[in-house]
Amino acid sequence: MPQSAHINRQILLASRPVGAPTEANFKIVESEVPKPGPGQMLLRNLWMSLDPYMRGRMSDAKSYAEPVPVGGVMTAGTVARVMESNLEGYQPGDLVMAYTGGWQDYTLSDGSMVFKQNPDMKRPSQAVGVLGMPGFTGYMGLMDIGQPKAGETVVVAAATGPVGAVVGQVAKLQGCRVVGIAGGAEKCGYAEAELGFDACLDHKRDDLAERLAAACPDGIDVYFENVGGKVFDAVMPLLNAHARVPVCGLISQYNATSLPNGPDRMPLLMRLLLSQRIRMQGFIIFDNYGPRYPEFLEVMTPWVDAGKVKVKEDVVEGLENAPQAFMGLLEGRNFGKLVVHIAD
Repeated sequence: MPQSAHINRQILLASRPVGAPTEANFKIVESEVPKPGPGQMLLRNLWMSLDPYMRGRMSDAKSYAEPVPVGGVMTAGTVARVMESNLEGYQPGDLVMAYTGGWQDYTLSDGSMVFKQNPDMKRPSQAVGVLGMPGFTGYMGLMDIGQPKAGETVVVAAATGPVGAVVGQVAKLQGCRVVGIAGGAEKCGYAEAELGFDACLDHKRDDLAERLAAACPDGIDVYFENVGGKVFDAVMPLLNAHARVPVCGLISQYNATSLPNGPDRMPLLMRLLLSQRIRMQGFIIFDNYGPRYPEFLEVMTPWVDAGKVKVKEDVVEGLENAPQAFMGLLEGRNFGKLVVHIAD
């Protein structure tokens, strides 16, 4: 949808969802493009990332980050051009990745959580994908908490998503056996044929636990947790002594309004953690690893450029289509890193 260069479209949180978000939870408004004051710059958002964590920001439940206020702009990381700058170190035309961008055409920024990018990078959207928060999450969670060693078995769910795809490919580069779990035969085929996973299991089929056990005859040494639910139930009995479980997300539970049916699994998990001496650690990427972002880029950028880490994007055209795309993300309808193309 073309829009005036003088108008800033914003998508607001209209109300807090109960269960899965609906269109009624979002509201699109238009206002004048803001003017940067002293120590500020005006960013024109070009690409916007859609990620599962945003569901948590729509809720006012206690979490690691402040919720989006009702009537506030939905939060998001964006790739943007600097349009005007009263901020030292930034000039009009600079390409940046901003984690304060939000679901809008233009953003005022004081430079916090803004990272300069190569102004001529071929695929700027990668700055919010494989070279941004999702890739950073997968790499640091695997390497720092998972600590994979050659010959070990690494399992990752949401295997073709932006985090899982990085986890699996980096684990292969470390010499590990990699088993992915994904939703649908097409995604599993892609993980095996294109990403180089040793196996990928469709969680939509029956008997996931039995099929996972067959795919991991030597047990599981690293399980990268980003889904939870029935996938973790299948993983638990296979965790080896001294297994490592980085926990970065629980997407299967984000729309839940109550605890799952069935027996209380907590005693089983606690006994397993003790008897198998398992390291299970939650992490929030910029909270735990923010200063190490340049270190990550130094390693990942050459891998991406050389094709050692492959990238798949699911591109949505137009800011106005973000709510529908986000609702689909929470149901697993995307295939690859979900990004919104806002402007050229």
